[in-house]
Amino acid sequence: MEGVPLSKIIQNSELLILKEIAELLNESTEVEKMLPEVLNKLLNVTGLEIGWMFLVDGDGGYRLVAKESLPPALSLNDCSPMCSGECWCINRYNIGRLHKATNIIECKRIEDALAIKSGATNGLTHHATVPLRAGDEKFGILNVGSPNKTTFEPSELALLESVAFQIGTALKRIRLSQKEQETALIAERNRLARDLHDSVNQLLFSLSLTARGGMEMTDDEGIKETFSYLQDLAQEALGEMRALIWQLRPIGLEHGIVSSLKAYGQMLNLNMRTKISGVAGLPGKVEEALWRIGQEALANCKKHSQSADVDLSLMVANHKVEMEITDRGCGFVYMEQNEIPSLGLKSMKTRAESLNGTFHLTSAPGKGTQIKIKIPI
Repeated sequence: MEGVPLSKIIQNSELLILKEIAELLNESTEVEKMLPEVLNKLLNVTGLEIGWMFLVDGDGGYRLVAKESLPPALSLNDCSPMCSGECWCINRYNIGRLHKATNIIECKRIEDALAIKSGATNGLTHHATVPLRAGDEKFGILNVGSPNKTTFEPSELALLESVAFQIGTALKRIRLSQKEQETALIAERNRLARDLHDSVNQLLFSLSLTARGGMEMTDDEGIKETFSYLQDLAQEALGEMRALIWQLRPIGLEHGIVSSLKAYGQMLNLNMRTKISGVAGLPGKVEEALWRIGQEALANCKKHSQSADVDLSLMVANHKVEMEITDRGCGFVYMEQNEIPSLGLKSMKTRAESLNGTFHLTSAPGKGTQIKIKIPI
C-alpha cells in the first residue's frame, strides 16, 4: 500500500483483529462454546500457533476451557498435564500479581513434560500469559505461544491484552445475563406458587368442606360413601398441591438446605434423621440443585419405599459438598452399569452433572435405596 506508513498498516490490522473478535464475542451466549472459537480466531489472525485458556474460580481452582494445537506432551491423556498441578501463570494469578500481558520465560508444564519424557513439545518452550478481566473482576487466563518463539514484542502483548479484556467483558456480560435469568425464573416460580395457593388450593379446600357437609346432610349410605370418596380425593389433591407449591417456592430455604429438606420431609410425613458436617453457606446454584434433587428423592421415598424412615446426610469438605439420602424401604433391583430406571432419577443425575458433580444410586430388594450426590464448590 504505497504511501501508507508501516505503523498505520499495523494499526489497521490490529483494529481488524479486534473487530472480528468483538463480533464473535457479541454473538455468543455460551461460554464453553465461545472461548474455543475466540481462541481459534485469535491464533488465525495473529499467526500464532498454540493457545489455551483457563477459567479460575474464587478459591484458585482452575479448569481448561479452550485449547488449540497443544503439543503431544501437553495433550497426553485428554490434556491431563494441563488439568492439574501448579505453574507460574496460575500461581501468579492466584496471589494477585498477574495484572497485564506478560512474557513467560519458560513454561513449567513444558519443563515437567521434558523431565519425564512424556512426549514431543513441538518446539514450544515459552508463552505469553494474559489475565481475562473486566475492571477489577478476574475470570481466568489466556496463554499463547508458537514453536521456538521465546519472547513477545510490546505491541504483541498490547494486542493480546486488548483481546483478553474483550473476552473478560464478554464473560461478565454472560454471567450477568445468567443471573438475570435466574432471578426472573425465581420470580416466576413465586408468582405461580402464589396463584396456585390462592386459586386451585382454595378450590380444593372448598371441595373438601362441601363433601364433608354433604355427608352430614344425608342419611343415605350410598350418598355418604360418594361424598366420603370425594372428600378423600380432595384431600389427596390438596396434599399433591401443597407439595407442588413447595417445589416451586420452598419455605425455609433461606435458612439453609437441611432446614428446608427437613420441613419438606415433615410435610410428607416422613421420619427423618439428619447428619450434618462442615456445612456453611453454599453457592446459590449448588443449593438450588441440592434442593431439587432432595425433594425428588424424598418424594420417591414417600411414594415407593413403603417406609417412612429416611436418613439425610450433608457434608462439606475439601471444596465439595456431599449429600446422601437413604431409606430403609423395599428397594429394587439395580446394578450401576444398567440404565437409570426412572425420569426422576435421571433428572437428579442431570442436575448434579450440570454442576460438574456426580450421582450414584444404590438399591437392592429388601435393603432400601440410597442416592449419593457430590458437587464441587
